[in-house]
Amino acid sequence: MRIALIGYGAMGQLVEKLARKQGHEPTVICGSDCAGANAKELAARLRNAEVAIDFSVAEAVRRNVEACIQAGIPLVEGTTGWLAERAHIERLVRDSMGAVVFGANFSLGVNLYFRIVEYAAGLFSSFPEYEPFIEEQHHSRKKDAPSGTALKLQDIIERTSNYKDGNNKTSVSIASTRAGFIPGTHRVGFDGDAEQIVLEHMARSRDGFAKGAILAAEWIHDKSGFYEFSELLDEIIDARKLKD
Repeated sequence: MRIALIGYGAMGQLVEKLARKQGHEPTVICGSDCAGANAKELAARLRNAEVAIDFSVAEAVRRNVEACIQAGIPLVEGTTGWLAERAHIERLVRDSMGAVVFGANFSLGVNLYFRIVEYAAGLFSSFPEYEPFIEEQHHSRKKDAPSGTALKLQDIIERTSNYKDGNNKTSVSIASTRAGFIPGTHRVGFDGDAEQIVLEHMARSRDGFAKGAILAAEWIHDKSGFYEFSELLDEIIDARKLKD
């Protein structure tokens, strides 16, 4: 599969390395040289690819989506911090018969963790004496805080458990830390007066994110529509079961 990489920082370079190992061909690399390009100019560079993977910056997501639509290729959107524009971008993709798969986190482990948190939040919703909280830690170069993963966890708990205050706002707090070289750690806790239960996901490296992005690219390269990576999970689980 011919892959275009939009953004060539640490994640873009890792995706390139792992994609080559898996037999794919990164044919287009758009790093800092693409920062000033408009959608039409970027689209011209992307036309030789079959799918694009974006790990750039939130401010460029709309342009990157428009460029991929113009180039006629699907996009795996790994950048976070752009969800305020989600409604507009989703409408653009669907109206143009484009293809985008996005995710707060492309790690398979994190997406399984989302399912675990959803189940746990449902259990604890019957016991209001336990109050939920979220903690996340990332390297100091990560710009958005809270992380997209933490916001996704907050949304899961809110939807599953209806934890809200009197003003109909979520009461699930998020504590964010940015320091050093932490790849990513997320904790969801349920705190009671006599005990605390904590569910934790800790990334040892960025490899899980890159592998998930390549998996998403393999999945969407012949499809159209607007998908969240978590929607792929059932298909991935079913495929693994068939292999077993």
